[in-house]
Amino acid sequence: MARKKKEPDGGPGQPWLGTFADLMNLLLCFFVLLFASSSVDENKFDEIAASFTSTFSIFQAGSTAIGDGILISNGVSQLNQLDKYINSTGAMAENDQDAEAFDEQQSQLDNVENMKLEKSEQLAEQIEEAMSENHISDKIDVEFNSQYVQLTLKGAILFNPGSADISDSIVPTLKKVGKILEKYAKYEIEIEGHTDNVPERSKNFANNDELSSARALSVFYFLAQNTSLDPAMIKHTGRGEYLPIADNSTSEGRDRNRRVEIKIYHELSNY
Repeated sequence: MARKKKEPDGGPGQPWLGTFADLMNLLLCFFVLLFASSSVDENKFDEIAASFTSTFSIFQAGSTAIGDGILISNGVSQLNQLDKYINSTGAMAENDQDAEAFDEQQSQLDNVENMKLEKSEQLAEQIEEAMSENHISDKIDVEFNSQYVQLTLKGAILFNPGSADISDSIVPTLKKVGKILEKYAKYEIEIEGHTDNVPERSKNFANNDELSSARALSVFYFLAQNTSLDPAMIKHTGRGEYLPIADNSTSEGRDRNRRVEIKIYHELSNY
């Protein structure tokens, strides 16, 4: 008689085990349904989220819940901050370059201004030395800036009151001035006439503008006729009473304001 293979314990030989397995499956399904139908305690979840925020800072600069896409929004925020940082860094670098270029340009301008001032000073020293040799330093004031050297002659010694005719007594001095100016014939020369603010009442001139222009023109004619200077290099203008150098309320101030200025521009003046 053939032998039968032995059945393991709990096999088909014990039918109650099948019923028990079905019961376990039903219980598992029951608890799954309970879990699926349950709701999350939002207050407790918010407390947990706040705890993560303060501890790990993973919810900052973004949404307030994981369900709102916190990781994505936080990443976008950080990218925006990085973009701002890069842009601001680039702007700072550009500003630094602009500042350096401005400083370099300003330094170059300062150097040119210093060169012009030195040239004017040298020219003024030469003219003062020449006037001292010709014994006319006490009748003419010499000033300078970076643009020109200025010789100032008092109107009281040049002209009679209300007149544009050069006084005979000043002719020798003007001739010496002309000889000095001939040394700088290549430079542009400008003659300016000035008056005080006392209204002009002579029959020859309607106002101080006409008087100052006529006096500047008289000095121009004198230099053109008594020197080798090129008239094309000499300008003449009347400035009237509008550029006083002293107080017109005193006789001394008005005397200073009645004047003729001769400006000598050098080769660096136009730079």
